[in-house]
Amino acid sequence: MAISDIPLFQALKSKMQWHQVRQGVLAENVANADSPRYRAKEVEPYSFEDHIGRQSFGLQTVVTNQGHVTGMMQAAPGAEVDKKDMFEVTPNGNNVVLEEQMMKVTQNQMDFQAATTLYSRGLGLIRTALGRSG
Repeated sequence: MAISDIPLFQALKSKMQWHQVRQGVLAENVANADSPRYRAKEVEPYSFEDHIGRQSFGLQTVVTNQGHVTGMMQAAPGAEVDKKDMFEVTPNGNNVVLEEQMMKVTQNQMDFQAATTLYSRGLGLIRTALGRSG
């Protein structure tokens, strides 16, 4: 089993890719802040629950209690870009608020850095477990 096959690392890679897509959408919003009738877009929120359990590893859960969850979670469709309704609309029909977009860019960057830190620390733990210095 390759390290990239571990579900946690697959979910973190998927999260980082989602942040890259969101960064592009936010950059497009900022670039079109003065375009007439441009509507701000947003990416469908990311959820780890949608990405964990996408693959079966041959392990089956045993239901010993009626309250236990049965089966694997269903994966939601990939990230979709939605046009977001905003409250502020300029006279030319544009609804991009630069301050709001820049706050989203900053939050996106911080979340991406958190995901990359978790990914690299996870690899470090595996290296330590294997007895390799890194």
